[in-house]
Amino acid sequence: MNRKMMANTSSKISDLLLRSLDELSQENFKRFKDKLSFVDFDGRDNIPHGPLENADKIDTKNLLMKFYGDDIVLDVAIAVFNQINLRDFAAKLTEGKRKDYRMTYREHIQEEYQFMEDRNARLGEWVSLNSRYTQLLIVKEYRHWEAKQHEIMATGRRHAEILAKTATSITIETLFDIDEQTNTTPLVSKQPVQTIVLQGAAGIGKTMTVRKIMLDWASGKMYPGRFDYVFYISCREMNLCTRQTSVADLIVNSCPDRNAPIKDILMDPEKLLFIIDGFDELKFSLDQQTSCGCTDPSEKQPVELILGNLLRKKVLSKSFLLITTRPTALEKLHHCLKFPRYAEILGFSEEDREEYFHKFFDDKKQAAQAFGFVMENEILFTMCFVPIVCWIICTVMKQQMERGESLTQISETTTAVYMYFLSSLLKDHSCMSKLSREISLRKLCSLARDGVWQKIILFEEDDIQKHGLDVSNIQSLFLNKSIFHKNIYCEHAYSFIHLSFQEFFAALFYVLEGREETVKELVVEDVSKLLQSYEEPGSGYLMLTVRFLFGLLNIDRMKEIEKRLGYTASLETKSKLLNWIEEVSVALAAQSNKDLAEMRFHLELFHCLFEIQEEEIVTRAMDCFTCVQVSRTGFSKMMVATLSFCLKNCRRMQSLVLSFCSSQITARERRSRNQTMAQLDKAEDDHHSNSIIKGLVGGLTHPNCKVQKLGFLWCGLSYEDYRNLSSILRANRVVTELDLRGNSFRSFSMKPSGEGLRLLCEGLKHSNCMVQKLVLTNCCISSADCKHLASVLHTNQYLKELDLRGNEQGDSGVQLLCEGLKHPDCKLQKLVLSYCSLTEACCKDISDVLSTNQALRELDLERNELGIIKLLLMKYSGVQQLSEGLKHSSCKLEILRLGYCHIMAYDCKYLASVLSTSQNLKELDLSGNELGDSGVQMLCKGLKHPDCKLQKLGLSCCTLTAACCGDLSAVLCTNQTLRELDITANKLGDSGIHQLCEGLKHATCKLGILRLGYCGVTASVCKYLASVLSTNQTLEELHLTGNQQINSGLQLLCEGLKHPDCKLKKLVLSCCKFTAVYCGDLSSVLSTNQTLRELNLKRCELGDSGVQQLCEGLKHKTCKLKILRLGYCGVTASDCKYLASVLSTNQTLEELDLAGNKQINSGLQLLCEELKHPNCKLQRLGLSSCYFSDASKKDLVPVFHTNHCLKELDLRYNHLQVPLLTHFYKELKCHRRNLKIRISESSFLQFQQE
Repeated sequence: MNRKMMANTSSKISDLLLRSLDELSQENFKRFKDKLSFVDFDGRDNIPHGPLENADKIDTKNLLMKFYGDDIVLDVAIAVFNQINLRDFAAKLTEGKRKDYRMTYREHIQEEYQFMEDRNARLGEWVSLNSRYTQLLIVKEYRHWEAKQHEIMATGRRHAEILAKTATSITIETLFDIDEQTNTTPLVSKQPVQTIVLQGAAGIGKTMTVRKIMLDWASGKMYPGRFDYVFYISCREMNLCTRQTSVADLIVNSCPDRNAPIKDILMDPEKLLFIIDGFDELKFSLDQQTSCGCTDPSEKQPVELILGNLLRKKVLSKSFLLITTRPTALEKLHHCLKFPRYAEILGFSEEDREEYFHKFFDDKKQAAQAFGFVMENEILFTMCFVPIVCWIICTVMKQQMERGESLTQISETTTAVYMYFLSSLLKDHSCMSKLSREISLRKLCSLARDGVWQKIILFEEDDIQKHGLDVSNIQSLFLNKSIFHKNIYCEHAYSFIHLSFQEFFAALFYVLEGREETVKELVVEDVSKLLQSYEEPGSGYLMLTVRFLFGLLNIDRMKEIEKRLGYTASLETKSKLLNWIEEVSVALAAQSNKDLAEMRFHLELFHCLFEIQEEEIVTRAMDCFTCVQVSRTGFSKMMVATLSFCLKNCRRMQSLVLSFCSSQITARERRSRNQTMAQLDKAEDDHHSNSIIKGLVGGLTHPNCKVQKLGFLWCGLSYEDYRNLSSILRANRVVTELDLRGNSFRSFSMKPSGEGLRLLCEGLKHSNCMVQKLVLTNCCISSADCKHLASVLHTNQYLKELDLRGNEQGDSGVQLLCEGLKHPDCKLQKLVLSYCSLTEACCKDISDVLSTNQALRELDLERNELGIIKLLLMKYSGVQQLSEGLKHSSCKLEILRLGYCHIMAYDCKYLASVLSTSQNLKELDLSGNELGDSGVQMLCKGLKHPDCKLQKLGLSCCTLTAACCGDLSAVLCTNQTLRELDITANKLGDSGIHQLCEGLKHATCKLGILRLGYCGVTASVCKYLASVLSTNQTLEELHLTGNQQINSGLQLLCEGLKHPDCKLKKLVLSCCKFTAVYCGDLSSVLSTNQTLRELNLKRCELGDSGVQQLCEGLKHKTCKLKILRLGYCGVTASDCKYLASVLSTNQTLEELDLAGNKQINSGLQLLCEELKHPNCKLQRLGLSSCYFSDASKKDLVPVFHTNHCLKELDLRYNHLQVPLLTHFYKELKCHRRNLKIRISESSFLQFQQE
């Protein structure tokens, strides 16, 4: 306590004591003095009787003050009052004493908290807390959000997300107000919230907020009458408390002296507020506290027990708690609390940031200039959500202004801002010599690097000394010194001004070139360790360090390091980084990005490339990506800018697809203060103006960008999005495919309705637009919207495919569309109108198109009710009208899909006439229509016509029976063009298949593919199929999927397969139930048949003996099979020895699919051994969904070294992590192998030799 406060306290005590004495009657005053001469107070001597005898009340007061001092004088007076039975006086003085100490404590807190030392303050530089503190946006937060990304980088996204949802903000003044939403039961009295958790990312202003609470409470501005005492507990200090302590000790440590009236303070616990700052920084666990409860605030225990009991309300249960934490510790904290309320600090709103700038800059003109610059720079503006980053930028700009430099010298990367701040402090604040400064900087970087690896943010003296740092010099540079008072026995500790600065210096450690060769080698080795660890799951704590590493190795930053820091930047580190970029880019490019963690790492690499800002390096990395897919991600402006930057360097990327992605708006687009409801509605619409597409315009229209397929799927595109997309189509002459499925043109943001489609069509009609395929499925396109699409059809000369499935444009919309299709300039070749609520009413218009349009080759009308005739209203059925157009001599249509269109038997006569007339129709799909036998019989008349040119007919699920099979058989005998017949899922029966087989055996039958899946094929039918196989010379594929009664008939089928005249090349027996007994028959086929090239036994339970028998046939020297599919067949590890022997023996097998066999894990090693055999000729190996262990996956690596025949390895759905993929790529690169490793449906891991 300082002298001024001590004097003030003494004066208050003197006044209080005199008031008590003045109220005594003369008689009671005499009794008081008499008792005072003999009072026994803690064994102290008494005031001699002589001086008291003639003393008046003032003299007596002075004697008491002099003899007992400020510390206990009031306690002595209270004791005397009680002993002479003046208990009212004792009680009144006790209350006075308590009030007096409360006032003293408030004054102490005001003095402690009214000033703050700026982060870069020099000796004696202080800033008033009130003059610098700026209001922060705080919202209620009841969810437990686990932030897996670095808090500073995640804040902007989280901030904008909650703003977008119009979260109700609260203030620090209302934190403890009754929550109406949680007090809804009438029988429960409304109680104030006793525990508040204030969460927020690092640097978001949590500590500044609670310091402001301390100051405003002490000043009487906050919580008046609610709390008698507010105590601040720093978790950083608690980490250093090694001795046992108590709650009472923690209270005393906050008081101005050791003589705090602890009993009085604890008398009303409901009047106490404990602020626990930085819960996430606690090093110790609180999980074991539940059985160690302590209710006595004076009992000493280890600090973790004390804090645990305080949080769990085991002690001072009626007191109030305000706890600050980062989001990453929320779950840990939640288990310690009872009925907490959660609130989140989001950072500065736009208005708050502007206010901060004006408070930071003394000059209003400078403040306006600085803030205007940041407003125009989207990156810096976004970063200013975070107060500490806002402070950095303000600091840098203020220093620039003072030197008369232009603000535009600041680069837009995070690294550049931090680098500028570093060099400014070294130049303006350091008193060290150049050599000393260089040495200290490396030591500081070493300290930071160790801290990042060990997750330490508070360093003790030992840590400082271990790294050879001179504390006196460092304090004025980058470390904050924290003094710990009272019972905290470590006198002080050190920390970087913010965790992000520690990560910055850690990255700098790898960049500064060491003066000794051994140091250089260690650093390069450590860089490898850093990058490898960064690839591992759960490495988010290294994220910002790696970003800074990229930024520091930018050529301009490297020059700046040499010029301003006196160090040469390590070329070895940069070389190591460049190799890693290539390896990890290839690995990431091969991933599916379906896993959220994979996707985040994908985007994180783009952030790193953005930081390095070197075109050659970025281009080299982006050349590895042919496709980028991002889903279910909220894009901040920083992320959009990063992606746009990378797109400017994409020479090989063919596809960019964002699905279920949205933009995270900033408050810049939504000013919520002082707005009317109409303005708020407009602001809600303006939310959509901050679009992802807007930010990507620069990248997608850059000359280097070669993206051909552009997709924004289910992204909630708005009017402004389509305006920007339209501008891209006008400027970009590379995009040939545009996929916008799932984006409604009728959303609330589309005002007026449908305008978005109009804007899009304007871009599509531009002469520069090269779009060939346009996908607008499920876009809520109305009938009126189709006029815009119609104008595109006769204007755009490149559009070849239009997919409109799932829209409700109906008949009237299609009628408008047909106007464009009939235009002579229309070049569309494929039109998809499935699921479009069409009826027979639009068929006349479609028919007119078919008879007019000379470009249309494929028409898909599936899932529309075209076959339902409204007899009272329509003269012709829909199919009849379509048929008129199909029969027209000018019709060029080749593929027509009419599946599930409610077509009935009587419609087939019209289709039959088409078949006998059309010379262009090659494929007709009628699947899912209840044609029945009579309908197919009519179709067959057309199929048997000599002019029929149909090559493929789909009749699956058409309720066919044996009754129509004679007619189909006659078609097979007669038709000379039909190559594929699909009659899957029809109950044909034995007799029906028998009749089909007669046709198939006919000498003139030209059918090449027959699909009989799920047709109830039985064992008895197999003899007919066998006779077909031994007779038919054109049938190359036979599909018998799902015929589970085939079992014993397999032996008969195999007889046909073994016949020397059998020409079958592909046999599909997937999902057929047959036992291992019949695998011997298949084995004999393999050793005999000279034409069979593919055998599919997927999902057949073969058993160990079955696999063994198959392998015997495969090993036979006359086996000609090339493809064997054994996916999901229950193949075990023991089966692998048989399969392995095949690999080293068979000289024709090119592809083996073992997908979904989860029990072959340990058997993989056996397979790999034989894959390395010089006689192995296998080219493709399928191991998807086998869920191998990491050890088993690594068994594949030696195969890369020795097997030169293997061309493709399918490892989809095996949870392959980036480190393993990187390892695979290194091995491929090392051995110059062109092996493709399939990682997802659309991507491979592959080393391509240049």
